[in-house]
Amino acid sequence: MKPFLLLQSRPEDAASDNEYAGFLAASGLSSSQLERFRVEAAPLPEINLDRYSGIIVGGGPYNTSDPEETKSDTQKRVEADFARLLPVLIARDFPFFGACYGIGTLGKLLGGTISRTYAEPVAPVLISLTTDGRNDPLLADIPDTFEAIVGHKEACESLPPGAVHLASSPMCPMQMFRVKKNLYVTQFHPELDMNGLRVRVGIYKNAGYFPPEDADKVISGALSADLSYAPLVLRAFAQKYKQV
Repeated sequence: MKPFLLLQSRPEDAASDNEYAGFLAASGLSSSQLERFRVEAAPLPEINLDRYSGIIVGGGPYNTSDPEETKSDTQKRVEADFARLLPVLIARDFPFFGACYGIGTLGKLLGGTISRTYAEPVAPVLISLTTDGRNDPLLADIPDTFEAIVGHKEACESLPPGAVHLASSPMCPMQMFRVKKNLYVTQFHPELDMNGLRVRVGIYKNAGYFPPEDADKVISGALSADLSYAPLVLRAFAQKYKQV
């Protein structure tokens, strides 16, 4: 089959490798079916989309709502690379799945409002499907409410024109939306399980998501969560769009 391509922006090797492992497990794809490219490490080359079944974007340290004067040269380059790629995907309605950072990049490009208004601490939250979400083929096997891990400093405050709202949470109204038929983004992390959460909490405990001394509380607070449904969203994406 044609592979999918995962675009990553985590500069820490351990975080990047763990994220890749999480996407493999959640999607059900093998390493030969999910290629990876670290956009923070090198400029994004031209992508021959005909080689791929779809594009996936993971999370990372960048926030599109950061003031321009605070952005590093690397962050500006990464944003420019996505600003070049995403319009091509949108024009072709090419299968796309963006988790966390993906919702900010696509939302901002299409005229949505990305701000710090609906930030969420690192924790499992209850995700609720909208009526459109209940009727979306990617969410056919997902219950009306399910738990998933979140942790973000910015979020989509208002949807881009024409986007279809698919899911929300009590603190963050825009947890998932779709553009056209084939471009999906989530604020929650469908690839994140307890092992992945432990890795990220250890790496990012000084990154401002929570007080460093609360790291153990963050992990213990997620132990009772049922994280079995969130990965099914990503698996459904892989199954729907994989091409021979």
